Amino acid sequence: MKIQKGDTVKIISGKDNGKEGKVLQVFPKKNQVLVEGINVNKKHQKPQGQTMQGGVIDKSMPIDASNVALVVKKKSGRVRYKFDKNGNKFRVLAQTGDEA
Repeated sequence: MKIQKGDTVKIISGKDNGKEGKVLQVFPKKNQVLVEGINVNKKHQKPQGQTMQGGVIDKSMPIDASNVALVVKKKSGRVRYKFDKNGNKFRVLAQTGDEA
């Protein structure tokens, strides 16, 4: 999976199209990512003991990785891998060549 935790991504399709956010968690087996403030749903939470209050909370839900594009230097696009002279692998934007 070419998107990693901590990356800034732009949503390219769906109800949040055009928004940007930070990746909080990656689910490679499901090919999904959890982006901060994106795909927010309401969840009815039951009170857990005396400390946690119940009610309706907003919760970010995972989104498919194909619906996000990596943002580097205010440009977004597909990600490609390249190797340097020492054989180290790094990510670059396919359109601009900027290192991620």
